[in-house]
Amino acid sequence: MAAGLGRGPLFLRCRSWRSLSSGSEGESHLTRVLRERFPRASSIKVVDISGGCGAMYEIHIESEEFREKRTVQQHQMVNQALSEEIKHMHGLRIFTSIPKP
Repeated sequence: MAAGLGRGPLFLRCRSWRSLSSGSEGESHLTRVLRERFPRASSIKVVDISGGCGAMYEIHIESEEFREKRTVQQHQMVNQALSEEIKHMHGLRIFTSIPKP
């Protein structure tokens, strides 16, 4: 229970009207957008972590485009690439890396 509120746990509610509502559809769409923005990426993985409703995603990108950029700059690049899609999300986890030699 929430402290002193007398209520049960808070759950994220999915809305079926979201444009990225289908997990596989949303994952595929985001992957396409990221592939276009990061053509040199050696790995892009997008996972719907909201139970399939498209409200929250986890993204892993390994790309040369991130070389010599700070983590915050790398994440800004991803946020910019997904600026339109982010408007329809509840949350986004971003993990970026540079390919090992």
